[in-house]
Amino acid sequence: MNSYRLYPILAFGATAAIIGYALLSRKNKKTAEDLERERRADLARGGRIIDGNVIDVLELEDDVTGQQMILLVYTYDVAGVTYEASQDVTRLRQFIDLYSCRLGLPASVKYDTHNPGDSIVISETWSGLRKPTIVLPPRTAIEPVDRTLPFRAPIVSSLTKS
Repeated sequence: MNSYRLYPILAFGATAAIIGYALLSRKNKKTAEDLERERRADLARGGRIIDGNVIDVLELEDDVTGQQMILLVYTYDVAGVTYEASQDVTRLRQFIDLYSCRLGLPASVKYDTHNPGDSIVISETWSGLRKPTIVLPPRTAIEPVDRTLPFRAPIVSSLTKS
């Protein structure tokens, strides 16, 4: 048998294997949004909680897509090291009140114990944002007490036995 007859069969087999591998590897590839959702879920499920502070909420426009991005910038301390991080909360907009997030707002931060720089403040199942305290406007004058209400005597009924 001539060995030159096997070359087309081997080339066809190799090409089919390469195409099959490429199709299978593309099928299982996760999008960046899916990877970020899994990261948030892992940290919400098993991260350690520590106190932090919200520094700012930035509304930026993405240069590539032209869509608006919302970044939550916060700081926290782990073992004497101060971390400043930001989280893209564009997809979590329904869970957050952007106008209540202000400079110095206390928040709880969940971080990975093996990589303290990997952290979140909010996810689909957990929120470290604390509700702001209600601040009442100052009273300008003391309201006088109205003492002109009429005096009402208690009604006393006497029951007599006959």
